[in-house]
Amino acid sequence: MLSSLRKFSTSIYAKIFLGIIAIPFIFWGMGSSFTGGSKNVVVMINKEKFTTQDFANFIQRYSTPDKKFNEGEIEEFLSIFIGDKLIDKEIERLNFKLSDKSLGKLIKNQKDFQRDGEFSRVEYEKFLLKNNIPVSLFEANLAKQERKRQLLNFVGGGLLPSEFIVNISYNKINQIREVQIINLENLFKKENNFSDTEIRNYYEKNKESFIETYKSANIIELTPSKLTGEDKFNEIFYKKIDEIDDLIIQGKNLENLTNKFNLKKTNVIVFNKNGNNLNSEKNTLFPVQLFEKIFSLSNVETIALLELNDKYFLVEVVKTEKISGNIIDDNNLRNVIIANLEKKKITEKISEIIAKINDKKFLKTDFDKLSKDINTPIKLVRLKNKNDESVLDKEIINQIYNFSEKKIILTSSKNFTNNFLVYIDKINNVNISDQSDLYNEYLNLSKTQLRSKLLNTYDSYIKKKYKIDVNYKALETVKNYFN
Repeated sequence: MLSSLRKFSTSIYAKIFLGIIAIPFIFWGMGSSFTGGSKNVVVMINKEKFTTQDFANFIQRYSTPDKKFNEGEIEEFLSIFIGDKLIDKEIERLNFKLSDKSLGKLIKNQKDFQRDGEFSRVEYEKFLLKNNIPVSLFEANLAKQERKRQLLNFVGGGLLPSEFIVNISYNKINQIREVQIINLENLFKKENNFSDTEIRNYYEKNKESFIETYKSANIIELTPSKLTGEDKFNEIFYKKIDEIDDLIIQGKNLENLTNKFNLKKTNVIVFNKNGNNLNSEKNTLFPVQLFEKIFSLSNVETIALLELNDKYFLVEVVKTEKISGNIIDDNNLRNVIIANLEKKKITEKISEIIAKINDKKFLKTDFDKLSKDINTPIKLVRLKNKNDESVLDKEIINQIYNFSEKKIILTSSKNFTNNFLVYIDKINNVNISDQSDLYNEYLNLSKTQLRSKLLNTYDSYIKKKYKIDVNYKALETVKNYFN
């Protein structure tokens, strides 16, 4: 759902925003009963009513203009909204406060607002202007986030795990596991012999997934030689960069900027988020990360100044369009479909084996027999700890460490590129002494885990303490508005 929210820069405001969003998820899930009531009241917490307008304003505050949301996303927003109100009530009950002086210190200590290690009022105001954030809203959100931090520290702070608990954390990561592994590559090996009919049928059934967004844009790399006539990045260059940034905020277009700074306008290029053109050829003029940044711009941002690896790019998006792939001429598209068909066969076989394992119909004798049937020897592997990647990838190892001794499991990497049948033969548990140099590391890990459990307990306490009624009819009104 967070992918549907506004794409903020990696700034202090992004941290504040994500904090506001993430913390309510700790305390609230869509689990209460839905009731009737006034069509204008979407939720009532104890006797306090929150209207559909309150909820709609909350959604609009954390989304792009005219953004549409499906029903599931609206319900997740409601979870956030309710959680936010619950935390507000707890902060008020516990009387957490933040003075203006403390708020000022918080702002001045943010690196985003500093220049040469000192707080810069210009940088602060420029940031607010660029992101179209009123000072009052920014400072209110920062203060609110700080009070939430105080609340969480109040609930989960001051914990000191026992040596026994520290050893549990240590053992989970460092226990030695002896496993037997069968690589299932031979089981899944299939030739790419799908018929044209199978490929076309798959395409027709999944046509919408092959519609891709392309952008047409002018891209100008702003180098010192173009802006100052020199080869060095000097103060004059950065002043001109700041000037361009300010002019963009003021609404100037590319034509204005190229004329003012004597820049040569480039030809429009067409690309997808991977930097490929309409012929699926990679654009080598610019790094792929730049195309990703362009795609992260909102639809209303037609012109932008983007920074990437200490380079600056002036970008004007002139068109955005959705284009369907051509299955007849596009070999890349055919290869994607063939790969998807192969993946489908693999997942079906994996599901079949996992079902047998879960039903206890796939035993160690079946494990040994499969090795012979697919002509793949059983490999003996000794994992020194959860971070031992000398033989297997981290992703596979994590799955192995989730199961107990004498278990048969099927593990797969992302996209099912690697698939293994694993028998966990033996687990050797380990301990750590409080004199060890690593003890404090695992002590802190145990603190974090205990804090998480304590917050879950607090979650249950909050849910029981406050009576929460959601008006389903009013919620439908909000859903219809944002659909």
